[in-house]
Amino acid sequence: MSSSSMTSTHAAVFLLMGIPGLEHLHIWISIPFCSAYTLALLGNCTLLFIIQGDAALHEPMYLFLAMLAAIDLVLSSTTLSQMLAIFWFRDWEINFYVCLVQIFFLHSFSIMESAVLLATAFDRYTAICKPLHYTMVLTRHLITRIGMAAVAQAVTLMTPLPFLLRCFHYCRGPVIAHCYCEHMAVVRLAFGDTRFNNIYGIAVALIIVVLDLLFVILSYIFILRAVLQLASQEARYKAFGTCVSHIGAILSTYTPVVISSVMHCVAHRAAPHVHILLAIFYLLFPPMVNPIIYGVKTKQILERVIGLFLRNDA
Repeated sequence: MSSSSMTSTHAAVFLLMGIPGLEHLHIWISIPFCSAYTLALLGNCTLLFIIQGDAALHEPMYLFLAMLAAIDLVLSSTTLSQMLAIFWFRDWEINFYVCLVQIFFLHSFSIMESAVLLATAFDRYTAICKPLHYTMVLTRHLITRIGMAAVAQAVTLMTPLPFLLRCFHYCRGPVIAHCYCEHMAVVRLAFGDTRFNNIYGIAVALIIVVLDLLFVILSYIFILRAVLQLASQEARYKAFGTCVSHIGAILSTYTPVVISSVMHCVAHRAAPHVHILLAIFYLLFPPMVNPIIYGVKTKQILERVIGLFLRNDA
């Protein structure tokens, strides 16, 4: 290919096409997306406000919940502003470096979310299986170290991606058939040998999801065994009831991932918009429903939320 048809990655501008095949419905599609984003903002900001302002909630479970809420805010905000710009204003262009930043934030915070869910599983395991050691094990110092480890892991694994993508050249005005910049979608537009990028991206995703989910499942196997050994049925319900909100958060996060992965494996010929809608669902659904799950199923959070609204009405 001649040099005239190539452009350096320093000057590349990508065109995000939104949802191919459904361009005529972009305005209508934006309504549920915007509503979900609004709910995610309100719910997660409310959780952070309540947990930060109430010293009684500065316990491991709620501190991990605050981490999850902050991560969900970043994840949804990283992509939704770009999507709504496409749907409402037909602003398809995105600068190459902005695209790289979006890729970094999107994938790194997804890794952090998985790590925090694993940490919350460890919290529930310690509370139920080793209750006498709970306060000694899950100290504020350990929680801080867990949070820093989640950030360090994500940054270490995702930092190479922008630099690897920066080394390639792209056509002038390359088109990404998506609503936001996603690593594999950008790799497909690059000239040169992209095998390492493909292998690295898939390997990191598989290792993180499989290992974190495996340890979460193992934690709940031990939790279930401990709960079944309790003497009374009331004690079993009470012990397992403390895990319901966390199980709901796990299902809301990993179910879209599993569905999307299965669709990619068994539905190669499915319309592109099907896979794109699933990807958006994965980004929007957990941030929207997690505050609802924790608010409804966690008594302390529900009481604070009701008290907050009653105080405002008064």
